[in-house]
Amino acid sequence: MPGTFPILLVDDDPHIADLLSRSARDHFPEAEFIHVTSFEDASCYLSDLTGRGPVLVLLDINLNIGPSGLEFLHLIRTHPQGTLLPVIILSSSQEDADKKAAWLAGATAFTQKPDTYSGWKEYVSQLRSYWYQTATVPRVWFEKEKWTEQD
Repeated sequence: MPGTFPILLVDDDPHIADLLSRSARDHFPEAEFIHVTSFEDASCYLSDLTGRGPVLVLLDINLNIGPSGLEFLHLIRTHPQGTLLPVIILSSSQEDADKKAAWLAGATAFTQKPDTYSGWKEYVSQLRSYWYQTATVPRVWFEKEKWTEQD
């Protein structure tokens, strides 16, 4: 098995992290999900990193506590270390306005949260296939610093 594939999951629902982890066991075994539930937790996680960090972010746009996922996406896209980090929106929203806002904020892709466990397994399988067959991005090297809004 290849080395681990760290994925930062920013979602306030703990069941999503569980579904992704269980689905990945068979369909993306190298995936390592780092689950945080809020903008603040995600910012703290990134600011504490030194060295290799996540190679992908899965981000819910509707976080129930604090700033939204779109605000976190804006933070990532305006930070020098985050400009190359792929961010896939993982949302239950089907609103065109949410999709447009995500694209305008710099999302790499907008995906729907599956409704069933078999749907989650298929999602993870497709995520793995897409990543290894089509995506080529440089590794982002993190230096410990505070991730805050850039002026």
